[in-house]
Amino acid sequence: MSWGERSKKNSTLQSRERTGIVITKQPESASVPAGCPVTLQCAAVGPSPLQYQWFKGQEEIVGAAQSVLSVNEGRSAIYVCRVHNQQNECVFSNWAKIKVHLIKSELPHRWKGEPMIGLQPESLRVHVGQRVSLRCVAFGIPAPKYQWYKNGNLLPDQTKGELAIAAVEMRHYGTYLCAVTNDQGECWSSAADLSVVEIIPIAVALPPLRVAGSGERKVTAKSPSICRKPDTPQEVRLCATDKVALLIGNMNYVNHPKLLATVIDVFELSNLLHQLNFRVVSLMDLTKEEMQSAVKQFLQLLDTGVYALFYYAGHGYECSGRNYMVPVNAPNPYRPENCINVQKILCKMQAKNTALNVVLLDMCRKWYNQEYFPSDLQPLAPTGNIVYGYATCEDAEAYEVQDGEYSSGIFMKYLKRHILKKEKVTQILETVSEEMGKDQLITGKQVMEIRHTLKEGRALTDEICTKGYTEQLRVRNECWKQANELPKRRTIRFPCDVAVELSCSAVFSNVMIVYANVKTRPSDITECNVFLQKPGELASACSDLNGESSQIDSLLSSLNDNQQSDTTLKVCGLHKLEQPLILRVTLQYRNFKEHAMLEETTAVNLGHPLVAQLELYRTMRSAASPNSSSGSNQDSTSVPGTTVTKDTSRAGRSGTQIAISKRELKASVSRARKSNQPEENDESEISFGNR
Repeated sequence: MSWGERSKKNSTLQSRERTGIVITKQPESASVPAGCPVTLQCAAVGPSPLQYQWFKGQEEIVGAAQSVLSVNEGRSAIYVCRVHNQQNECVFSNWAKIKVHLIKSELPHRWKGEPMIGLQPESLRVHVGQRVSLRCVAFGIPAPKYQWYKNGNLLPDQTKGELAIAAVEMRHYGTYLCAVTNDQGECWSSAADLSVVEIIPIAVALPPLRVAGSGERKVTAKSPSICRKPDTPQEVRLCATDKVALLIGNMNYVNHPKLLATVIDVFELSNLLHQLNFRVVSLMDLTKEEMQSAVKQFLQLLDTGVYALFYYAGHGYECSGRNYMVPVNAPNPYRPENCINVQKILCKMQAKNTALNVVLLDMCRKWYNQEYFPSDLQPLAPTGNIVYGYATCEDAEAYEVQDGEYSSGIFMKYLKRHILKKEKVTQILETVSEEMGKDQLITGKQVMEIRHTLKEGRALTDEICTKGYTEQLRVRNECWKQANELPKRRTIRFPCDVAVELSCSAVFSNVMIVYANVKTRPSDITECNVFLQKPGELASACSDLNGESSQIDSLLSSLNDNQQSDTTLKVCGLHKLEQPLILRVTLQYRNFKEHAMLEETTAVNLGHPLVAQLELYRTMRSAASPNSSSGSNQDSTSVPGTTVTKDTSRAGRSGTQIAISKRELKASVSRARKSNQPEENDESEISFGNR
């Protein structure tokens, strides 16, 4: 506390002691646009009736003798209220400053004083040595406080509406944000990029030259000038306000060849991103409406300064620069309206003012419908924070192969080796591309492609700095908590006095495993078995993680090496739940008195586990178009006359070589072209398939 503040406080205390008048409510300063009325209020308690008198500066306001004063000034002013009793003893309130900004801005009809930005800071391109001013103007009652940030880091001395730099240096390059707060809440300005685009060269004269054998004679000719290179910018510590990832893997297609590696790829990437402190939502086998709903929920987790990562593994294609993901219920043949446009998702990600947007597409990029006209697409703003990682180049296919114990996509096989490194995200992808280029198995078939507009050295390993983002973080934490709750471990006691313990673990955000284990049983029961029945409402779920290979069971069993259970149940499609999940548990047993097997069944309410709590079906209904074709809107299991055929190009992953005749191959390629599907691989001797 300064000497002046201490003196003011002592004077106030002395006035209270002398007069007995105590001000219980001080008038609040305000920051408003011109023409906005402001109400000042002062309240006090003390002996005998109290009277009020308001002052504007040093002048008494005639007629302003109430505890409340309404003002509507065209310019800034300061106000104070005097409270006195019948003995003419008085005390003064604190000064209240009404800051009036001559800015055209409309406040909400029911504005209650929460902070609002009236003037956003603007991006600038400047020269070294120039003076720079970033200005942010905010409205609020009480008057809001300002705090500036650079690249997500708090600037301790920048607490005014204007951030001024007397002489710009290279170290000032970066992205600036201003946080505005008062008792009513918090808001953030738009990002302002400060770019140093030109360095003023410094002329340095060469030292005088001596000519050999000339004694002390000096060369008097003008020496050329050289430009000294500027010092390199100081290393800037970049960080994220949070890290959020959405992973979607489509495997069990209804009308198209099934895939094997997507479940492994999504599972392994999810584990790696968890190690990088990402909030991960991983979903398997989604219809078009379910994908749209999942993306909508994903976007709600994004905000200023967040690192956002979107990964998709499954069937897909590209046309006219647009990338489309194929849902599991897409008809055959499918059209763009049956699929999901990746670029539209990226536009919405960018609108959230994220610090980094990474899009990884592990899918094919072929398209055969030459009559297709590309849809209108809003161009991306030049924010310099986008990174594309394509598993394959344009007009090529992406493959999955047998990789040791599991099938794996070629792209994920190499990505998981480097993603945890503390390197710029584009550098990691370049390393992945180089290693893929050395893989002889896909030489001439698949080459990774990288596109980006990243202007800063951001890495997936960057730390998370939440200071200054409390409100956004609170909302995100609440939403995140809902999508990650598992049913608690519980014990069920049957009438025969057998106790069965149920526990759950998450595989993906919409897939979990339920474990049942007989804990105790009476001594007269000689044999006891427990069974779990799949809930009827999820019987139509597309996901079937039993798969065609033991690799799936091996993967799931590895989740809980220490989990001892008598039986397990894989519950897929939790995003489809509209009612609480009711699980039927059946106990079969024998005792000494009865030779026949006896049976008891009970129903257990598991609530809304994991992603079921988000109630995606509500947004699915709102997103569904009444004019959509039946092939794109109906549930994947309700497609009449649907048959799922085994993709011969994938059978080779189990070690069996499939021989395809030239006639069969030609017919297969022809069917693929007519049905708008990515062309299947025609190399029968290679043990891998495409997406």
